[in-house]
Amino acid sequence: MLLYRFLSEDDTSAFCHKVSEALSKGWSLHGDPTYAFDAARGVMRCGQAVTKEVEGTYSPDLKLGQQ
Repeated sequence: MLLYRFLSEDDTSAFCHKVSEALSKGWSLHGDPTYAFDAARGVMRCGQAVTKEVEGTYSPDLKLGQQ
C-alpha cells in the first residue's frame, strides 16, 4: 500500500530535520514544498508531502510516523 504524510513546521531547521528523518526512514518526496505566512502566529511555515510503499492493509489507526 502507498502511505501519504504531510509534514509541516515553522521555517526553522526543525522542518529540515523532520523531512530528513522521514527520508532516512524510506519516505519519498511527493510534489513541491509549500511555504506560507501564518498570520495568527506571525511566522513563516513550511510543508512537504511524502509517500512510502509498505506491506499491509490501510487502517485509520495506522501510526504513519512510525512506518
